[in-house]
Amino acid sequence: MNIPTPPADGPKHYAFLLVPGFSTLGFSCAIEALSLANHHPTRQQFYSWRLISETGTPVPAYNGVTFNVDSALTDLSRDETLIVCAGENAGQGCSKAMLGWLRRETRKGMDYGALSSGTYILALAGLIGGKRVTTHWEYKTALGEMLPDVIMEDTIFSVDGRVFTSAGGAASMDMMLHRVADDFGPELATWVADQMVYTVPRANSAGQRMSLQSRPEIRNGKLLLAMQVMDNNIEDPLRPDEIADIVSLSTRQLERLFSKYLHTSPKRHYLHIRLEKARNLLQQTDLSVTDVCMACGFKSLSHFSKSYRAAFGISPGLEATHGKVLWSDGA
Repeated sequence: MNIPTPPADGPKHYAFLLVPGFSTLGFSCAIEALSLANHHPTRQQFYSWRLISETGTPVPAYNGVTFNVDSALTDLSRDETLIVCAGENAGQGCSKAMLGWLRRETRKGMDYGALSSGTYILALAGLIGGKRVTTHWEYKTALGEMLPDVIMEDTIFSVDGRVFTSAGGAASMDMMLHRVADDFGPELATWVADQMVYTVPRANSAGQRMSLQSRPEIRNGKLLLAMQVMDNNIEDPLRPDEIADIVSLSTRQLERLFSKYLHTSPKRHYLHIRLEKARNLLQQTDLSVTDVCMACGFKSLSHFSKSYRAAFGISPGLEATHGKVLWSDGA
């Protein structure tokens, strides 16, 4: 196997900024790819890394596991690659000091990126304006509403110049394997993937969730098209007969398809996806209940509130109060 020799000035260096509430799965997948590269039979050190927190104290992940770090916010060198690792309560976990540090260090010209909702922290620091970026699918709707100057992609990871972002979770592994291949060639990346028992690494064009067409319970093209029509018309919902007309079915035929494959009616399914979007917006943005009501196609605030409470057991107003914490900028 032809493995390139590491640069004469030493291995490539990474700095992982751990934000309280970060995802252990995404972080572990990322750092394990670098660690395994160093265990290649040639025993060359391809990578080194250090862990950083705002104050230098241990950082709790979202699951309660606490990680020790190497230092507080400190000067980085231009040849280091910085990765922001976040998860739940991303905005609450950062501060003005952290955002200022990110702006200052990235001006040095280094590559920098994020795992999961770390993308939001980069946005708060003003570092991804006009860039193609990715975040975990749960946060995509909210970020799209809050950050109109970024290009949100529904992919497992995105690369735009020296900025790279990942959906987190196992997608962090795909992104780091991509970087290993760029750094030292595909042979090393393949060897690392084999060590991870990861037989089919995905390209950045891969979607985050199983496509509708791939779901085994859905095998009807007309049904898939009807569902896509619903997804594309959330703010101004269509009537069942309008959807049926678009997919060249009668209303009765459309109802039979939803009953057969999804065990629900078109009307209930449509309501479900609108309420799911509403929940994402209420939990992850500062949009008012009225704005969310309109964005999700409800003409009446009372109808929206009644439907929301029936679906989730909580009022939209209370959900919004809880949701403010997740995306507070912590500054």
